Amino acid sequence: MEEHIRVAKQIASIIMPLSQSTTEQLAGILVRKGLGKGDLYLRKGQVSEYIGYVDKGMIRQFYYKNHKDITEHFAPNGDMFFCIESFLQQKPTCLMAEALEPSVIYGIPYSGLEELISQNREIESLYRKMLEGSLIVSQQKADSWKFETAHERYNRLQREQPEVIKRAPLSHIASYLLMTPESLSRIRAGLL
Repeated sequence: MEEHIRVAKQIASIIMPLSQSTTEQLAGILVRKGLGKGDLYLRKGQVSEYIGYVDKGMIRQFYYKNHKDITEHFAPNGDMFFCIESFLQQKPTCLMAEALEPSVIYGIPYSGLEELISQNREIESLYRKMLEGSLIVSQQKADSWKFETAHERYNRLQREQPEVIKRAPLSHIASYLLMTPESLSRIRAGLL
């Protein structure tokens, strides 16, 4: 239980402070899962039952389009991830979540979260802030694709998520930035 409380405190530190009793309630519903490199945390067609917190490792969310693997999100240790549509509507997802390296994920289950929300205003606020944060990240990413050059998108990723640049495969970074691996190599070499 100590590990669960440590993780609940880390989740709260990213989003908003929680009282000790609320931290303990959150810790009580967390579900730990260890993954090896390449293991899937979420498969296409599954219902996203958890909001994930990466305690160790890195998760990549992706989908296939025209037989191509498209990276949508990276979550290195200390970050959270979830498939918002599938989680909120409890319907199957097209997204997949893969461990890019050995990882430990703590999931906040939909059912446990719903129960806590009905009993605890702090948890309700925490959840609202999680959703707001996810929507803001989605909007920033959409704006980046619309208004920034490939070089600007790379610089933003380097500035905002340097761990991704250091640890994720170049092919996944290129996909995330909507460019070819060759273009990414030229940007990294300072040729663009």
